[in-house]
Amino acid sequence: MSAPTSSGQPTGAFAGEAAKTDRIVVEVKNLDAGYLPGINIINSANLVAHKGELIGIIGPNGAGKSTLLKSIFGMVKVRAGEINVNGESIIGLKSDKLVSRGVGFVPQTNNVFPSLTIEENLQMGLYQNPKAYGERLEFVTGIFAELGKRLKQRAGSLSGGERQMVAMSRALMMDPAVLLLDEPSAGLSPVRQDDAFIRVSDINKAGVTIIMVEQNARRCLQICDRGYVLDQGRDAYHGTGRDLLNDPKVIGLYLGSLGQN
Repeated sequence: MSAPTSSGQPTGAFAGEAAKTDRIVVEVKNLDAGYLPGINIINSANLVAHKGELIGIIGPNGAGKSTLLKSIFGMVKVRAGEINVNGESIIGLKSDKLVSRGVGFVPQTNNVFPSLTIEENLQMGLYQNPKAYGERLEFVTGIFAELGKRLKQRAGSLSGGERQMVAMSRALMMDPAVLLLDEPSAGLSPVRQDDAFIRVSDINKAGVTIIMVEQNARRCLQICDRGYVLDQGRDAYHGTGRDLLNDPKVIGLYLGSLGQN
């Protein structure tokens, strides 16, 4: 297995060594993006996710991790570079078009409709294809069995960890090609954090490609196939999760202050 390298030096994983398949689902090339005119948060960032992979994105606060996800989901202005899903550009597409192209997104906060029941939240996730509800409900309750027993409960009455399950389930209802997760463990107790990571792994084992931003860097790298370390909007390092966990530079610069759980 190749050791992690600074960006621009491909690892063995890019040749398919650590990939679950060789087919590329998401490819980000030389991406520049930002919220304000003339100010880029993302600077020449690169990322590749193969079909079936779990990709982790870590880095210090303000590194641009969430901004990178939001750029993929069309929420941040892209100024240069490419974002391709299944070989086709998605730059400039609105959220409904992105969902129909197979991009699911779970934001860190405000990720459920609290006044609606769990069942209604799941139905909202499938508004583009309501006829598939029964089939998709069976899939998500196969992963989140407890939700299937509480479909009539209002989402606003759920705990933070339970809301996270509903949010992920809703995004899965459209059978996405890739699921973008923004800080799935944020604000949760240590026990609930562990549960969140187990759920993410379960979703991935069910065949869903995942790109996850996480502040709990160690735990993220423990479960991901490959990881990217973002710093000042650039992919400073990338490699397998195991290689990044054991790389002295990554430990010294990032893991020493990140993800001590």
